[in-house]
Amino acid sequence: MLKVLISNDDGIYATGLQTLAAKLSQHYEVYVVAPDRERSAMGHALTLHKPIRIDEVEMKFPVAKAFSTSGTPSDCVKLALNALLDVKIDVVVSGINHGPNLGSDVIYSGTVSAALEGAIHGIPSIAVSLVNGSDKLADFTHGAEFIAEFLPTAMKVGIPAKSILNVNIPAVSKHHFAGVQITELGTRMYTDSYERRVDPRGGVYYWLAGEVIETGEAEGTDVEAIRNNMVAVSPVHYNLSNYSAMTLLKEKLDVQH
Repeated sequence: MLKVLISNDDGIYATGLQTLAAKLSQHYEVYVVAPDRERSAMGHALTLHKPIRIDEVEMKFPVAKAFSTSGTPSDCVKLALNALLDVKIDVVVSGINHGPNLGSDVIYSGTVSAALEGAIHGIPSIAVSLVNGSDKLADFTHGAEFIAEFLPTAMKVGIPAKSILNVNIPAVSKHHFAGVQITELGTRMYTDSYERRVDPRGGVYYWLAGEVIETGEAEGTDVEAIRNNMVAVSPVHYNLSNYSAMTLLKEKLDVQH
C-alpha cells in the first residue's frame, strides 16, 4: 500500500489538511506531520535557533501516525523523514492549502516548500491548493477526491527528479471541472501596499495589505487554466540555475568553460 506523508502550512487542524487526510486514509497508509498553527508564507524557512516541539495527535480518521510541530512546513517534512517516522514514505502531499498558489506565489508558499523538501529528499511530491480555500464556506472535498484519484497516475507516470507537481484546484465542484491542464507558472502580481499603524504605546508598525492585480495571462499558464475552471498542474523544480544565462555569460565574459 502506498505510504503518503501529508503536511501543510495552514496547521494540522486546518480543514484542507483534515479533509485530504480523511480521504487519502481510505485508500493509502497515511502519516501526518504538520505545524501546530498557521505558518503561511513561510517559504522554505527552517528553525535553527530554538527547539522544535513535537506532539503526537489523535485524528478522527484512521491515519497511521500524526504529529504537530512548532516548526515551519519545511521543518515538518524534514523531521518526518529524518526523525519521526520509521517507514519509507512513497510520496509527500502538501495541502490542501486555503487559497491558490499560482505563479509567483510558489516563491513564498509554505505549502509548496513542504513539497519541495520532499523532492530534496528524493521523494515524489505534490503541493495542492484550493483557489477559494480562504472562504469559510469553501468545500475541500472535491480537491481531496481529485488528489486521491490522481496519485496513482502521477506515481505511474513519474514525477521528474528535483521537481514537484504544483496542483491548483478551481473553485467549482468536481463535476464542473473543465479538465486537467499541464501548465507553466503565470505572473501573479500584488500591489504590495503597507499600512502604517501605531500601537497603544506609540510604536510604529506596518501591516502588509497588498491585493492581487488582475492582469491578462498567456495561454498555458496556471492562472489562465484556473480562470477556465481547469485543474492546473505545474511541474516546479528547486534547481534555480539559469542554464541559458550561464552559456551567455561564458560567451560574453570569456571565462573558462
